[in-house]
Amino acid sequence: MSQNPPSLRPDLAPRAQLRDAAPRPNQPTIGMVSLGCPKALVDSERILTRLRAEGYAISPDYAGADAVIVNTCGFLDSAKAESLDAIGEALAENGRVIVTGCLGAEPDYITGAHPKVLAVTGPHQYEQVLDAVHKAVPPSPDPFIDLLPASSVSLTPRHYSYLKISEGCNHKCKFCIIPDMRGRLVSRPAHAVLREAERLVDAGVRELLVISQDTSAYGVDLKHAEERGHRAHITDLARDLGSLGTWVRLHYVYPYPHVRELIPLMADGLVLPYLDIPFQHAHPDTLKRMARPAHAERTLDHIAAWRDICPDITLRSTFIVGYPGETEAEFQTLLDWLDEAQLDRVGCFQYENVDGARANALPDHVPDEVKAERWERFMQKAQAISAAKLAAKVGQVMQVIVDEIDEDGIATCRTKADAPEIDGNLFIDDGTEGLAPGDIATVEVDEAGDYDLWGTRADHG
Repeated sequence: MSQNPPSLRPDLAPRAQLRDAAPRPNQPTIGMVSLGCPKALVDSERILTRLRAEGYAISPDYAGADAVIVNTCGFLDSAKAESLDAIGEALAENGRVIVTGCLGAEPDYITGAHPKVLAVTGPHQYEQVLDAVHKAVPPSPDPFIDLLPASSVSLTPRHYSYLKISEGCNHKCKFCIIPDMRGRLVSRPAHAVLREAERLVDAGVRELLVISQDTSAYGVDLKHAEERGHRAHITDLARDLGSLGTWVRLHYVYPYPHVRELIPLMADGLVLPYLDIPFQHAHPDTLKRMARPAHAERTLDHIAAWRDICPDITLRSTFIVGYPGETEAEFQTLLDWLDEAQLDRVGCFQYENVDGARANALPDHVPDEVKAERWERFMQKAQAISAAKLAAKVGQVMQVIVDEIDEDGIATCRTKADAPEIDGNLFIDDGTEGLAPGDIATVEVDEAGDYDLWGTRADHG
């Protein structure tokens, strides 16, 4: 049992989990390595679902696979290096590797490092991935077993699932190349999102994690059209999802004015009182150099208004320190802003150049040692805020969702304020008999750390 580390990268999805049955004799088998954010994890799930419907078995390791797909991340240079390492490992362990994902938008970069890969495709290019698999490992379906509509392959625990509502992004932040790799905003029709959500809930999912590159902008490209009784607007979609009787958690919500319409839904219990908002910085000059809205004071007003409507709301955000041109005074403004905002959950990146990002050309890049020192100071303040907020929860009774029960009977759970992997946990040390992953239990909090809570079951006689 370990505490949630403050250095956890906020762009990463939970580690992929494969639960496929053992392959039948002579069944072609494909392995999958999924890197990067939850949006990439959903892409991996869709690829594997299609492959399984065509008769392929899915392998959780290299050894039992006829070929391996590596779904890459290209968000930061460090993530690119991690992706190249994973490709190299797959080549060494298996030898037959197909590359897809965000880094696949730079095929020469990949083949320059690993010329022996079988194919390279870009993000959400499902058909091209399937074509590459067919060429490398021809399908051999059993007509009595395969070629039937398959239930979706899930790479997360059975009780929660990511629900991707759109692809791409219309923002032009200077530090980010995601729009170049994944394109402009393309929203899914609301009725299609609802249909997928209903299937997930029917399959036992207890928590839906709504993701996109810009959740607040959902439906803008569709002009918020209504189709089959469902309007493509984030407020309407959140309300519809909340009617399914499961936890609904919203990620990557930009603080547009209409976000205030979501807060009453949280106060009423339709969706979880949790907003994941990427503020990135607080100083107006830094935000302008980032090409982001530079209204830190107005953001504080929004936060105060949200808390007035829903006092239990949890606010998570990510920030960048050491952005080109960031002065000590600008960084101090960020610290002061964080003091006032009192955000519940905080992640932080040290700025990195990324090939193709416009920020690379900005003057006055911050030395690495200064970036590291500012990151330490920022995280110390965030940790102190987190510790104080969690200490105030001691004695409260709250609902938690069980993620895991270890061999000693200790339950790792999450409160409504905790997203999987990126936030903290609540641990129950005893009285966990009868609990299973996915159960929702009522606990009284009796101890708090910097990032995690401990509690005792209040619903256990």
